[in-house]
Amino acid sequence: MLMRTDPFRELDRMAQQLMGPGTWSKPSVMPMDAYREGDEYVVAFDVPGVTADAIDIDVERNMLTVKAERRPTAKVDNVKMELSERPLGVFSRQIMLADTLDTEHIQADYDAGVLTLRIPIAERAKPRKVSIGAGSGRREISG
Repeated sequence: MLMRTDPFRELDRMAQQLMGPGTWSKPSVMPMDAYREGDEYVVAFDVPGVTADAIDIDVERNMLTVKAERRPTAKVDNVKMELSERPLGVFSRQIMLADTLDTEHIQADYDAGVLTLRIPIAERAKPRKVSIGAGSGRREISG
């Protein structure tokens, strides 16, 4: 049997039990990091203990939605859980993406409990040089 002495952990565990696990209609929030790396935005979500087939990624217009479900690991009827601190249920996060991102070419990788999305910056949003054509060079505007 495991013994624990941290009273704050016990309070956190009780608060989690009172709030209950996330459901599809009311999911829990999943932590994330977002940053720019070169010509793409990278968003990393912590979803430890979730299999890749239990993760849904949707983009509708500019709304990115990530949902994941962590199921209990003990699947045998004669198991008596002694301690359960790892949250179960549904976790979700929604992010409004800027128009300058190319949502058609999002790449998703899942490794070591971290879902990483790479969203390229659209070509139309990248800085570009505008050349000046040969011509009279001066225009007069009358009004």
